[in-house]
Amino acid sequence: MPSNQIDPTKWVDQYSDYLFNYTIARVNDREMAQDLISETFLAGLKSMKNFKGDASERTWLISILKRKIIDHYRKSNSKKGKAEVHINYKDDESEGDWLEERVADPFDKTAEDQIQNEELGEAIYGCLSKLPEKQARIFRMKTIDGFDTETICNEFDITPSNFWVIIHRARTAMASCMEKDWF
Repeated sequence: MPSNQIDPTKWVDQYSDYLFNYTIARVNDREMAQDLISETFLAGLKSMKNFKGDASERTWLISILKRKIIDHYRKSNSKKGKAEVHINYKDDESEGDWLEERVADPFDKTAEDQIQNEELGEAIYGCLSKLPEKQARIFRMKTIDGFDTETICNEFDITPSNFWVIIHRARTAMASCMEKDWF
């Protein structure tokens, strides 16, 4: 096959795992990752004629995927800060404005909410204690304490790539533990 020819019939078998791992590390949402990969394959099909062969198929697909990920974050960030729409309702018993009357007040916490929050916190810290020490410390610094990646990498003398592998493993272990202990 000439260098500027691509074979989309092999994309799923050859590249889907790689693309998924690349995407999940950036969006941390399994369904969104799958959607973005599907969009990438579709965009690749639509722009096959533009493939020049200067890079490998995989590199070309990754460049499309990167743009899809960026678009995803632009779209989600553009929705932040927008005014909420009030929905008027009228039923047999009452009428009014849904957002004013039916949305829970975040400051109106019940004793049950407080207990659930404490139980959740205990479950999280319990699961955190089951992780290997280094993994737990890195996860805590990133997720709970909010340190940036560079600071953590410098403190532990690890590469960003190694950092993301550790975070991914910690998140997977935490999700599994929380599913067992909390849900």
